Order: sequence, then structure tokens, then C-alpha cells
Amino acid sequence: MSEAARLPTSLPEVVLRPTPGNAFENTVEQLATAIRLGVFAPDELLPPERELSERLEVSRATVREAIAALRDSGLVQTRPGRGGGTRVTYEAPSPPTAAAPTTGGGAPTGGSRPVAGACSGAALADALTFRRVVEPGAAWLAAHRDLAADERAWLEAGLHEVASATDPATHRVGDSRLHLAVATLSGSPMLVEAVTRSQAALHEMLMVIPVLPRNIAHSDEQHAELVAAILDGRPDRARSVMEEHCDATSALLRGLIG
Repeated sequence: MSEAARLPTSLPEVVLRPTPGNAFENTVEQLATAIRLGVFAPDELLPPERELSERLEVSRATVREAIAALRDSGLVQTRPGRGGGTRVTYEAPSPPTAAAPTTGGGAPTGGSRPVAGACSGAALADALTFRRVVEPGAAWLAAHRDLAADERAWLEAGLHEVASATDPATHRVGDSRLHLAVATLSGSPMLVEAVTRSQAALHEMLMVIPVLPRNIAHSDEQHAELVAAILDGRPDRARSVMEEHCDATSALLRGLIG
């Protein structure tokens, strides 16, 4: 399926969007979510106030107040004057490490025990069901498109970023960015919005379970299969791989959070 125009290959272009309702609160939410998901990387400058104002369709005063809230929350720092700007200071925390084996029924010798968070029970099930619907659909649509060279390169770069991550926190951010790139290449702004919400909820849940190397390796294999299916134009395969990928994560979360 050919496209009349190239899709944006910059996550801020698609993740930040006008939303109805409370301008200040919505602006804080969108910018904070973008920072936590790695849309804006640590030490990266946020776009200028004028650009954010135009993209979010809010006043520059609202953008300024939202950035002040981010600054008070420790997500950014602002340096005034020529060569200044607002720079991201947030760095994704590392998920807990897996507990060490016990001997003789004693306490674990290291690591962290998963803690049930806000996403448990019905809320957990709803978040995982929502993801199972929207992300495979986004992958199917992305594989249907006749991707331009820069779009293909962007997707491949996203895969390399997550596959080459050297620590769990960097891997989590790269994972989110890859999934948001797939959503972007679907060509549906509503799907981008849905996948952004899905990834934000998933990020919170994954922060309370241990990092399991076997799962990370499996996830990387599925990411590679997913990207290959999209680049090869195999929509059914892309959807199937994404479904398996979502199911694997869901199984871990249901087991370790409950």
C-alpha cells in the first residue's frame, strides 16, 4: 500500500499532540510521559517553548508553567540565556534484580522481591487486554505500508538501540521507543496515542518485577522477528509476532504481580 506522504520519523512529532480539556495538566502529562518513555533522552534539550506551544496548541505561558512543574519534579533543568534551554535530567530507574537462590529455606541473599503496585487485579487485566488489542493492530498496519528508505532505517535503528542496550534501564527505554516507532509507522495518529498509553502503563508495571535475562533474550528475538516482518511486508506475521510478544510479557506480569 503506497502512501502519498512520508510519515514523521521523530517520536516527538507524533507523541506530542493537541488534547482537549485541561491545558496545563495535559501538557504536564504529555511532556512527563514523553520523558519517562525515552522520547526525550537524558541530557537532550526539549524543543523551544514556541515549538511546543504550536504542537500542543496551548499558550506559551502554559508551556512555561508545565516546564516549571517538570523542573520541580526533577525531570528537567533550565539554563537561561544564549545557548541555554531546558534539558532532560531524568534517567530511567533500573528495575529490581532477580533474587538470588536461597539455601536451607533461608531468606534470599540478594535482589528484590516484586511488589504489587497500582496496576493489579482488574486494572492489570484491563491494561494488558488494551495492549493486546492495539499493538498487534499497529504492527499489522505498519507491515502493510510501503515504507520509505528513511522510515525503514528508523525502524532498524530502533531495533539496534534496544538490542545493544547494556543495562536494564536503557533496554526498557529502547523497548518503548521501538514500540512507539512501530505505532508511528502504522500511519494512524489514534493508534500512536493508544500505544503511548499502553507503553506508559507497561512501564509502570515492569518497574516492580525483576529483570529476567531469559525474558530479555526472548524479547530481543521477538523484536527482531517483528521488525523483519514489517520490513518484508508480511502483515499477518507482524501481527502474530506482536501478539506472542504481548502474551509473553502479560504472562510474566500476571504471575509476578497477580
